[in-house]
Order: sequence, then structure tokens, then C-alpha cells
Amino acid sequence: MKKLYNISTLIFILFLSYNVNSQEDILSKLKEIAFVDQKVMMPMRDGIRLATDVYRPKTDEKVPIIFSRTPYNFNSWVDGKEKTRAYQSAYQAVKRGYAYVIQNERGRYFSEGEWDILGVPLTDGFDAFSWMSDQDWSNGKIGTIGCSSTAEWQMAVAALDHPSHAAMVPQGFGAGVGRIGDYYEQGNWYRGGVEQLLFPSWLYGVEHDKFKPRIPSGATQDDLIRISRFYDLAPKNPKVDWAEAFNHLPLQDLLKSVNGKKEIFDKMIRRKPNDPAWYKGGLYHDDMEINIPSFWFVSWYDVATSPNIALFNHLRNNGKDSKAVDNQYLVIAPTLHCGFKRATENTIVGQRSVGDARLNYDEQIYSWFDLMLKGEENDFKEKTPRVQYYTMGSNKWQSSEIWPPENTEMTTFYLSSNGNANTLNGDGKLTSIRRKVDNKSDSFSYDPMSPVKSNGGGVCCQGNAVEGGAFDQQEVELNENILVYSTMPLKNGIEVTGFINSSLYLSSDVKDTDLTIKLIDVYPDGRAFNIDETIQRVRYREGYDKEVFMENDKVYKVDLTPMSTSNFFKKGHQIRIEISSSNFPRFARNLNTGGNNYDEIKSVTANNKIHHSKKYPSSITLPIIKK
Repeated sequence: MKKLYNISTLIFILFLSYNVNSQEDILSKLKEIAFVDQKVMMPMRDGIRLATDVYRPKTDEKVPIIFSRTPYNFNSWVDGKEKTRAYQSAYQAVKRGYAYVIQNERGRYFSEGEWDILGVPLTDGFDAFSWMSDQDWSNGKIGTIGCSSTAEWQMAVAALDHPSHAAMVPQGFGAGVGRIGDYYEQGNWYRGGVEQLLFPSWLYGVEHDKFKPRIPSGATQDDLIRISRFYDLAPKNPKVDWAEAFNHLPLQDLLKSVNGKKEIFDKMIRRKPNDPAWYKGGLYHDDMEINIPSFWFVSWYDVATSPNIALFNHLRNNGKDSKAVDNQYLVIAPTLHCGFKRATENTIVGQRSVGDARLNYDEQIYSWFDLMLKGEENDFKEKTPRVQYYTMGSNKWQSSEIWPPENTEMTTFYLSSNGNANTLNGDGKLTSIRRKVDNKSDSFSYDPMSPVKSNGGGVCCQGNAVEGGAFDQQEVELNENILVYSTMPLKNGIEVTGFINSSLYLSSDVKDTDLTIKLIDVYPDGRAFNIDETIQRVRYREGYDKEVFMENDKVYKVDLTPMSTSNFFKKGHQIRIEISSSNFPRFARNLNTGGNNYDEIKSVTANNKIHHSKKYPSSITLPIIKK
């Protein structure tokens, strides 16, 4: 044991030495090729200054700029140690002939002003473009890049059409998308009119307190560089057991219950899906025109996969500038939120292996920037498919000129049972034959105090409460309050690629409830991996501009927000769906009262029926690739 301990200690010491050396190496390499100008306070039109780091090649030639604007901490000094993440990104850009500029949003860290999630002035982005393009070392071409909150601001600012904004690469950008067609997610706050609970936990971890330490106005660049070595201004809130915290009612007091800053949450939790306030901030909506060449990156297990793909289609189908329409490209990877570059030879997403999902992301992105920002005549367009998407199950990258692919055939499967589809041991079936019988239905109860627990899916930022990805659903499917419908084992493999529509006929003894659905790939050994999921608040079944409540036991058609995937269901597998009224804490609970939900603590149990008959043909429609 003593010898093993010494070897382990030696390995650890060597690791630390390597880590320190690698940090020093990247900074020294960067300084060899770049002018480093940190804590530049870029002025906005109202006098507020935004903290900005500039890394530009040591050349007399004018260069294009890659710009990353973020609410996250990119200070080089964190906890008294020099960090290299920004240096790595800067080095990759500078060595390829670009200036790399990274900036904190208004009110974040060393940037002045007050921060509001996607509520800071759009003019900040416009003014930043103007400042950068006016620098004597700039060639006037700017490309934006980033993932998640470093991407989400790009679309609305792109709609301002600054002449220097020449290209963008938004990745995992769902929280910047407000309304796209029938999707009213309002920046991932909603899905089908139901609050997605990622934001309370995200805000708890990142939001600065109104009483935070502030740098005095007028501090010089030298002052800020010196101070940043002692104070990185990053909030360090106590850890929260979110698996327990999400149970708190009323929902409006969730952050208060964990001693978190709550002003932004207090404001947003009261907004309905079509509240005018959503259209006054930094969200992009489909009435805003984008004429910027764009290279979009989406994940199958992300928070907003379907609306993100819908945005790509919207720009291609409705753009007025033919050049911009022709310069929209899309990648869909089988990863979690912002997990593009984490794919390996054996990529595991949750519990499911999806094979070798690696892709030459950096090569493609820089080839794209070379074309758009430098004007190089390269082979990007010849080598890069319009849409690159990964098909799980067959575990391969595929390509298409449009989405969904041209050879897609929408195929409807109908729900069927003898009235006992509850649990995976029930008699629920999916069949391509429409039922000719009357008065068939399956019943289940939904008690908001005992909701169906989330198990994987397209999630982000919920701490220990929900882990994202594909997980075996068999244990969940033993819940009597879940209806399970499966095809027979497939005689031949089926590829499902595209948007997935589902229409359910519901009756209930409450004024309002939710409907949830999951698409499942069932293996011959019984493992049942979730592919995608969605939810619909029934009061919004006729649109998000009004609330229409149910009458007791009357049957209503509910069209759920479309899901999306590319998955090959192999021979011997089964296609399955789960239906219930909760998926918690992935989504907030409907308390079934018909009230606001967010300010209530009392609930009622809903007794719900899903009808599947000649008159009420509940169904799911799958995009199947014709062979």
C-alpha cells in the first residue's frame, strides 16, 4: 500500500506540474503572436462601459474579428490563480489570423451598469460592433461565436443588421429564441405554456446581488487589471439540494426559499407566454429579419432542440436576402447542452451509447469564418453539407439539403388498448391502423403532490435534480399514472428523422391540467431509452394569447408542441410513447386549479382520460425515412 500511495502521489504531482506548465505555455505562446489588451472599457452610447479583453495578431495588416459576448466570468484570475480558457480560445483565433475579442455583458463582473437576463439594450451589441470596426487594426468584418448564454444574444442583435456583423456561429442558443411559428418558448422559459424549471437554479448560481461590490466609476484600465488579480467578482452561493428545493410551493417563492436573489425571477414568473414584456427585451422573434450568414449548432438532448431547428427553417424559407438564405448551415449532434466537442469514439449520453459521434467542429467553423470574414475562396461550401445530423441507433453522421430530409414520409400511429394502458405491463399499443370502435379510453390520475419524476431528457442547469440524456425508463413506467403504448417488435429497422407531431383527445374532471409525452426506443432486452419529450398546458390548447378552460368530462383535442429527433429503431426494437400529466422537476407542476399556479400552494387531483376511438383518434405522427 505504501508503494502504491507513493506512486499515486508522484502521478498527482506530475499532473499538477503539467497543468501549471501548460497554463504558462499557452500564455507565453499567445504573447509571442498577439498583442494582449485586457480590461479595455468599451463605451456604450449611454456612457456605460463594458469590460473587454482584446487579443490581436502582431501584424500591420488589418484583421477580421471573432467576438464573444457573455454573461459568464472570463476573468483571467479566479481564486488567486490564472485561468487559461480565454487564452486557449484567443490563441486558436490569433494563430489563424483573427483578433479575438471577449466582453462581459452590461452589469456582469467588471462591466458597468445593471444586468437583466436578455434584457440589456440591444444597442450594446450594435455599439460594440461599431467600436471594433472603427479600430485601425480591424478589417471591418466581425463574426460572433458562443454557446448557451454566450450565443443567445446574437439573433436579436443580428436583426439590427450592423454592416460589420458578417457571420455568426450560435451554439445551444435556445434561450435567445422567443417565438418561432407555433413555438412560444420565450427564451426557454416555457414549453407548451409550462414553465421550464432550469431558470431558478441557473439564476441562483449566476445572478449578482444588487448589493454586490462595485468598482468605482472611472477606474482606469491599469486599476482594473490590478484589481482583477484580487477580486474576480464572481458570486459563490452555498450549494443547494435542488432535488429537494424544486418541491417548494408557491413557485414564486422558490428562490426566496433557498436565500437566492429573486428580483428577475419574481418579474418573469408572472409573465404569461404571450406577455408583451417578452417582445421588449433581447429575445429574437420571427417577425425580426436576419440577413447574417449563420452556422447553427444544435444538440438532440438540449433544452430547445425543436424551436432551434425551426429557426433555421424559418430563415431559409422566409428570408428576403437570397445571399443570406443561401448561407445558413446547421449541425445537430447527439449530445447534451453545449456538449458538441465532448463526443468520443464511444459517446455516452446519459446511459445510452450512441457510438463515435466526433466531428471536425473547429476545422469547419474556421473554414466558415475564413470564407465570410476574410473572403477566402476555400472549399467550405463544397465540403460542408447544408444540414449535418447524427442518427442515433445507426450511430452515424448523415446530411441533407433541407430539414427534414426530402425522403421523409409522415406516418401516423394510433393509440389503442382495451382500457388498461397503465404501466409498461398494460395493454397499450401503437398501430398504423386507425381504430373503428367507439368509446375507448385509458384513465390515470395526476396528483401534483406526487408527480411523475423526470428521468433524463433535454435539460440544462438543474443541479442534482435532473441529469440530461437517455436513461432506461422501465422503472418510471411502472407508475400507474403513466400510460404506455408500444408497437410490436419491428420486423425491419425504421429511421425516424424530423419533427414529431402528437394529437391527444383528453377529458378531465378539472378545469386545467397538463399533458406530457415521451418518445422511447425499446431494446429487445426491455431497456427503454427516452428520445425526446414535450408537454402542453391544456388551457393554451387554442393558442397562447388566451386561456380556455375545460368543462367536466368534455373531450378536447390537444396538439402538443412538436418533438424532434433522428433515431434508427433497429429490427426487434419497439417504438413506444409514454403519456401522463407531469414530468417534474424538468417542468413545473400544474396544480390543476385553473389558477395562476405560481402563487398557489394548494392543488387538486386530476382524473384524466385519453380517448382513442373512431371519433377520437389519439395519435403520434412520425417522420419516417423512405428506403
